Amino acid sequence: MSTVLLVDDDFDNPWALQLALESVGHHVVLAENGRDALQKARHCNPQLVITDWQMPEMDGTELCRRLRCQPMLSDIPIILLSAMDKPQSASLYCSAFLRKPAPIEHLLSTVNHFIARRLSVQQTMRSCKEGLPSRWRAIDPRCWP
Repeated sequence: MSTVLLVDDDFDNPWALQLALESVGHHVVLAENGRDALQKARHCNPQLVITDWQMPEMDGTELCRRLRCQPMLSDIPIILLSAMDKPQSASLYCSAFLRKPAPIEHLLSTVNHFIARRLSVQQTMRSCKEGLPSRWRAIDPRCWP
């Protein structure tokens, strides 16, 4: 099960999207603005972030920029949603931009694509690390606790 951080200041938008994401097996964490999303991202370590562009306190592009600046969160795919045209700065930080109202099938397909790609990269990195020989060798394994 993948964790998706869903950020929107409007109550109705994330509710419908949360139901759609949970119906296909994703765990959804809700945040009501960019500041709240940053705190929750540090604690839940999501596999994907879906954020609205225009929000109070911190908008979606600023949230994307701040997520990219934190090493632990920098490789998380981010989908930016907006009823407005794509902001120019969004291409620097978000992985995809979708206009509202995005067809739910297209949105779920995009979410699944990014999560599958991220999980396959993590699996590849994990298998590479396991295959590397260690520099440390025990002289006598009975000496180690």
